[in-house]
Amino acid sequence: MANRRDFLKAVPAAAGAAALIMQGVPGRALGMSDLAVDPDGNYLLQALPYDYAALEPHIDEQTMRLHHGKHHLGYVNGLNNALGKLKEAREKKDYSLIKHYSREAAFHGSGHLLHALFWQNMSPNGGGEPQGELAQALAKGFISFADFRDQFTAAAIQVEGSGWAVLVYEPVGQKLVVLQAEKHQNLTQWGAVPLLVVDVWEHAYYLKYQNRRGDFVKAFFNVINWSDVAQRFAKAKSEL
Repeated sequence: MANRRDFLKAVPAAAGAAALIMQGVPGRALGMSDLAVDPDGNYLLQALPYDYAALEPHIDEQTMRLHHGKHHLGYVNGLNNALGKLKEAREKKDYSLIKHYSREAAFHGSGHLLHALFWQNMSPNGGGEPQGELAQALAKGFISFADFRDQFTAAAIQVEGSGWAVLVYEPVGQKLVVLQAEKHQNLTQWGAVPLLVVDVWEHAYYLKYQNRRGDFVKAFFNVINWSDVAQRFAKAKSEL
């Protein structure tokens, strides 16, 4: 994974500025394998690290195809468009629409970054419980893994409307915290590093689970890639 300085060097200035929207420090959670840009600095939708059907029966193939190929692509395109409009505003010295396109950059940029993390957080060989330092940190912060699972699940189910549940590393207190994100960008904590996310927008589960969000979140625990989460946790701590 790239650290924040390497990330900003690798991504052109305009794209790098948008990347910092999510939590302020995505370089600590997202490596260059998670994100890709073309030579002009436009963000690209990367292929999944597994087949669309690989997470069956927990997450169905049709949902994965629509979620990745349609919804995630929409956030990538929306982010690139917002960045382009902001570039035009700078060139024309016309900031009459700055509020709109700043909001668009925040919404689509956070959507892109969270989805990039979400795909990596899952694996056909996932599930079970974390081991090692991550397991110890979860036990310290939440009493036990079971208590963490219950809190994370409750947070996901009770997201108001559309959004995410997010396990973050909070660097000031050096602790793990479960947060909710409304839409993609609201209700987050600046400086917190996202480690594990679950998408609870209806497009993430409705084809298979309809309105049973709780069943979807329960199934999500069967595909969590704890090795990926543990690596992000170790990286976040090492960069402080």
